[in-house]
Amino acid sequence: MTIPDTMKAVQLTGHGGLDKLVYREDVPVPQPAAGEVLIRVSACGMNNTDVWVREGAYGSDTDPASVSTWRRGRSTLTFPRIQGTDTVGQIVAVGSGVPDERIGQRVIVDFSIYNRPPGDDSLADIDYIGHGRDGGYAEYTAVPSDNAHTIDTDLSDAELATFCCAYLTGEHMLERAALKAGERVLVTGASGGVGSAIIQLARARGAIPYAVTTPEKAQALKDIGAEGVIFRGEGDLVESAERMVGGAPVDVVADLVAGPMFNDLLRILKMEGRYTTAGAIGGPVVQLDLRTMYLKQQQLNGSSQGTRKDFQRLLGYIEQNRIRPLLDRTFRLSDFHRAQTEFMAKQYIGKLVVVPDSLWEEKGATYAGD
Repeated sequence: MTIPDTMKAVQLTGHGGLDKLVYREDVPVPQPAAGEVLIRVSACGMNNTDVWVREGAYGSDTDPASVSTWRRGRSTLTFPRIQGTDTVGQIVAVGSGVPDERIGQRVIVDFSIYNRPPGDDSLADIDYIGHGRDGGYAEYTAVPSDNAHTIDTDLSDAELATFCCAYLTGEHMLERAALKAGERVLVTGASGGVGSAIIQLARARGAIPYAVTTPEKAQALKDIGAEGVIFRGEGDLVESAERMVGGAPVDVVADLVAGPMFNDLLRILKMEGRYTTAGAIGGPVVQLDLRTMYLKQQQLNGSSQGTRKDFQRLLGYIEQNRIRPLLDRTFRLSDFHRAQTEFMAKQYIGKLVVVPDSLWEEKGATYAGD
């Protein structure tokens, strides 16, 4: 195929509102450097990190309200930046050192920039595609060849684009908490991308997931594997959880909400229970009675992204059909403002995905949300 000189893309031009996301039609197509591949993007999933980075909502160690991007004082973000982590597409060109045989391969991108050699699973120097370098909200993107994985599945590209960031984040949360078969895990924010992923990933491990959600989303979460559901903001959370599990121990809390619920979640945990978090959509600054934690010998685990091993397990789950995509809607790339507005409203279960207009028109497909 002929690769054009310019492409359509959404560029983040600074911290702020939706006006900082600019759809352009004259962005240079990237050239793959040594060890890289050029991907024609067919779909890219949306994530909370996109919004938090745009808003500069990560705060600092001393001022939680300050404008700061992901990794705070160690940021690699420069403007303009093309965001988008969950990239799926086809390799159309390769840089030096990459076999020509890779051209034509359908791939899903591991968005993590590890900055450590294979075999070193430390995430101390982690970065990601869509932050430290341009991502998938574009017609083309260049990534390291090692990050572009072929996958054996009948799922559509849009369905594949629901997995990467949310499911890798969820898998690493459960790995950090060492969730085992037969154990019970309570999931907050269960209807979102990461929360709904954790429900499925827990089942893939043989564990028993329970969900905190809203009444209108309860049945959908049971349909994907939640053993039971309690409702946020209705009654005493600790008592509701105890009734739901029938007095059985809750081994792990996988929390994506935090806020006012935080201390109650530690109360729900059993003695020597494990708390794991990768988000705080209900409020990042929480109240903690340290006596709850130390008297119950609890572990608190922070988590972000995942390791190469986590990603390989994720690929295995997809190929073995042990997890399934939860694609709510798909949007044209040119309609990105509406897509992110709908994303922030959280009136859906699973994931939203954007597709380049050129591919949408080329395939003549009818996508949900068109």
